[in-house]
Amino acid sequence: MSPWRRFANGLGSRQNLPIVLAATLLAVAVWLPPITLQRSTYQYLVTFDVTQSMEVDDQTVAGAAVSRLAFAKAATREALRRMPCGSKVGWAIFADYRVMPLVLPIEVCENYDALLASLDRIDGKMRWANASNIGKGVTWAMRSARAIDKETRVVFFTDGQESPPLRNKDVTPPMGDITPGDVGGWLIGVGGDMPARIPRFDGDGNPIGFWAAADVVQRFGPGTPGTAHEHLSELREPHLQSLGKLLGLGYRRLAKTDVAAEAMLDPALAQPRPIGTDLRWVPALLGLGLLALRFVPDLAFARTRRQVQRQGFDSTRAGQP
Repeated sequence: MSPWRRFANGLGSRQNLPIVLAATLLAVAVWLPPITLQRSTYQYLVTFDVTQSMEVDDQTVAGAAVSRLAFAKAATREALRRMPCGSKVGWAIFADYRVMPLVLPIEVCENYDALLASLDRIDGKMRWANASNIGKGVTWAMRSARAIDKETRVVFFTDGQESPPLRNKDVTPPMGDITPGDVGGWLIGVGGDMPARIPRFDGDGNPIGFWAAADVVQRFGPGTPGTAHEHLSELREPHLQSLGKLLGLGYRRLAKTDVAAEAMLDPALAQPRPIGTDLRWVPALLGLGLLALRFVPDLAFARTRRQVQRQGFDSTRAGQP
């Protein structure tokens, strides 16, 4: 019998069948192309309030005090890490009453490092005014998302502090061109419950102390939404909740960094898309499993035989005079 025939007969034996199957599966794992599957994806324009109240350091990351803006960015990093491939995320900033898009939504897996690098560069030095009209800002974020395409949703991080305060609690943003719920997304409130001093910065972004009561407009009393301490800041949660209901957006409080990820991965906001999916790990894992089933028992048997031989050798030596 020729060597090749003996080799073929050996491969065809029942004992070596797992090896043949494992080799076949590993070969499939090497050459298998991406397979197109329908997957749930998401698309967001994430907007950060960069006004001065967002510089209040009443949040905590890894045991260290950080600003509200830094906390919002930390939560966004976690959300970005958990986004499924095929999803798209972009950045925008808010100050005064306008939203300025910085990065239009791009695919998260192919552009992950670029998204993180651009996110790191977002800070308070980007603000162009010290005013903060949250209601108008959110409507501008919705318009910006709608201008990108109908699949883009909104995420808006803010503490909800209007500066100057609204003249009346019933004042609503202009939304004649906005249908509540048409865009969809989240208002995410950032900040503590205790009023805290707001850092003050010069035109170059250098800190110059804190805002005082005489430096800002104070409105309080019946029919006004003011707090009588507008030079201090805390999370204005009722205001954000009412804005969310008015505009058809959900509201979440950023109590932990994973809150943003949980909100952004809401199945109700998912969009099924055909995505090329790498499934090579499936045949590779099956092949390795077959190899383990084939050789692990032999290795265990060889180990047991060596132990028995060693014990016999030791017994023989013990019986010598």
